[in-house]
Amino acid sequence: MKIFVTGATGFVGQEVLKQLHAGGHVVRILVRNPESESARQVAERFQVELQPGTLFDIEALDRGVAGMNAVIHLVGIISEIGENTFYHVHTEGTQNVIAAVRSARIERFVHMSALGTRAGSRSQYHQSKWLAEEAVRQSDLDYTIFRPSLIFGPNDQFVRLFARIIRFSPVVPIMAKEGVRFQPIAVEQVGAAFARSVIEPKSIGEAYDLCGPEALTFEEIIDTICAVTRKKRFKLRVPLAVSEKLAGILEFVFPRLLKKAPPLNRDQLVMLQEDNVGNPEPANALLNLSPIRFEEGIKNFTPQSRRL
Repeated sequence: MKIFVTGATGFVGQEVLKQLHAGGHVVRILVRNPESESARQVAERFQVELQPGTLFDIEALDRGVAGMNAVIHLVGIISEIGENTFYHVHTEGTQNVIAAVRSARIERFVHMSALGTRAGSRSQYHQSKWLAEEAVRQSDLDYTIFRPSLIFGPNDQFVRLFARIIRFSPVVPIMAKEGVRFQPIAVEQVGAAFARSVIEPKSIGEAYDLCGPEALTFEEIIDTICAVTRKKRFKLRVPLAVSEKLAGILEFVFPRLLKKAPPLNRDQLVMLQEDNVGNPEPANALLNLSPIRFEEGIKNFTPQSRRL
């Protein structure tokens, strides 16, 4: 099958490419800079064709989808900076990809959303993801939507961050509301879901939760990372008002002084005040996904394995 992929050089994207390559698919990916180290490494490792461009380069999208049988749309951001707002990237970017897909008369479309996405969400991230989902549902394409929970694996942005904090600091800040639960899922399972769904007609017209077998509080997640890294740390719950002030400062400083998106923003704090859990069984059963417990999964990339 010939498949066009957006967001392919990212954490999840590279796992999707790995599994598409193993399945013998011919893949073309959208890259901002084909001369970048990440693009060259991906092209060499997975034997993919590079299509220069962005979600807002209509001609590049048209060239990218030309001759393809399916499109996997993975692009997403977790912090805003400049013109790269949640609405611009998630909603308008998805609308542009859908327009290119429809123009090329491609029917199969697999879309990355997020667990917790729904109408009326307080989070701007989830609001933009919901509008993107609505655009997909109204497109008349043979779509599948996936909503992953917290994704862990080598090179993730969550476990590795807290493993470093645990490694060097005696105190670990807890900014999530007490009792809020998450269902972390291994990146291998997310990659398998996308790669297998492309050729699974029973997934057409469906939206699936992608989440692990355990519902863990934030404290339990930190305790698990501590146990695996063989560290004992004091957990300090940070009041929401303090967290919001810190996030506001980071939102001001990082874009202006470092030209980077902040590592923490107020929208993330909104999401940390509510459960992020779902029902993994429909996707697991249809796509033959094998649940991986969080503790077992992160043992493969802890400091003891020299992956951090």
